[in-house]
Amino acid sequence: MSDKTKRFFLPESEIPTQWYNIQADMVNKPQPMLHPATKQPLKAEDLFPIFAEELCRQEVNQTDPWINIPEPVRDKYKYYRSTPLVRAYGLEEALGTPAHIYFKNESVSPVGSHKLNSALAQAYYCHEQGVTNITTETGAGQWGAALSYAAKVFGLEAAVYQVKISYEQKPYRRSIMQTYGAQVTPSPSMSTRAGKDVLTRDPNNQGSLGTAISEAIELAMNTPNCKYVLGSVLNHVALHQTVIGLEAEKQMEMAGEYPDMVIACFGGGSNFGGVAFPFMRHKIKEGKPTRFIAAEPASCPKLTKGVFQYDFGDLSGLTPLLPMYTLGHNFMPANIHAGGLRYHGAGMIISQLLKDGYMEAVDIQQTESFKAGLLFAKSEGIIPAPESCHAIAATINEALRCKEAGEQKVILFNLSGHGLIDMAAYDQYLSGSLQDYELKAEDVKKSLDEIKIFA
Repeated sequence: MSDKTKRFFLPESEIPTQWYNIQADMVNKPQPMLHPATKQPLKAEDLFPIFAEELCRQEVNQTDPWINIPEPVRDKYKYYRSTPLVRAYGLEEALGTPAHIYFKNESVSPVGSHKLNSALAQAYYCHEQGVTNITTETGAGQWGAALSYAAKVFGLEAAVYQVKISYEQKPYRRSIMQTYGAQVTPSPSMSTRAGKDVLTRDPNNQGSLGTAISEAIELAMNTPNCKYVLGSVLNHVALHQTVIGLEAEKQMEMAGEYPDMVIACFGGGSNFGGVAFPFMRHKIKEGKPTRFIAAEPASCPKLTKGVFQYDFGDLSGLTPLLPMYTLGHNFMPANIHAGGLRYHGAGMIISQLLKDGYMEAVDIQQTESFKAGLLFAKSEGIIPAPESCHAIAATINEALRCKEAGEQKVILFNLSGHGLIDMAAYDQYLSGSLQDYELKAEDVKKSLDEIKIFA
């Protein structure tokens, strides 16, 4: 292996100058967001009270395939980009597979995950508009950490509602947010009407991303000169993340290969879209046969067991109605350690692409994901985030199929973050106390029945 290149880097001059907007190239555009009261399509200006205006314009832009990256954002990207494309020789050897496995290592960012790619952009646009305060939600804390840092970079005050179970499971992620100067509140809380309503119904509620979103939006709407920002799901977030795939395209060229499969874990869709969309444009426009595989948790399988229809993005119904694969906004996911994947719905773009057959999805049990994470750590030296373990498990499954079939496929997956602040979860797995959660069909049916009014 000594004569084989392990890592592929792009010079700073090759960091993308534009984000890729896949909406412009889609055969069937995502259906519009709807006003929850009137059921009428929303325009960019209808979203101005909640989000920064430029982000609203990016959200509904279905005509421009390329959006310029502002220079102040690109300058901050240079702190950690380009991230390396890595040939996983160790994992290939451990599996005995003829497949060539590559991963884009987004864990090398200052906050340890891909989330900073959009956090910097959103904080910049808020700052340019004269906004002084921003609010958001976070699950495992990677988005909250990224947003807290980005807020400090652009001189904003940040308030983060962290899902309570993750707030308790991952105290050091909370500490990271506070180190950057953010105010962190476990959700549900008594600081908002949305949180009080949840706790009144269920005093021991451990929280969900849907609840945390409700609290963050409520705070934004009731605080002067404050905007809400989001870490996944919405179109503009996936747009910003396409720096991942655009770099990977150039790096795969350096490696002399092109992926037969692109794989990423899936919560709302930001890191999946970030690595997949630039490659998917060749499938849409040129018919390239690349497979795109989203790996979601078996306990929150909106892509594999949800339905496609309009639903709220949050528990309290403060968001517009979104056309997406959903388990129902009232669905309460199990307390798995992959907190970033515990969301009831999928992004609008990805939902449409799945509906149209451009991609596929698999669900992974929690213990299977950690088994894959351990093998990756032992063979490649990087301890992956619990979320990323789902992508690794799906990659391993595909690589073993290549072994059985004797096929030398090229697999690219996104390592969305490291797991160095998630060692309590690894402790549970190593001690044998980590458990899988069986999804009850009746729970999904009950949650979906409650949203039929929006069909």
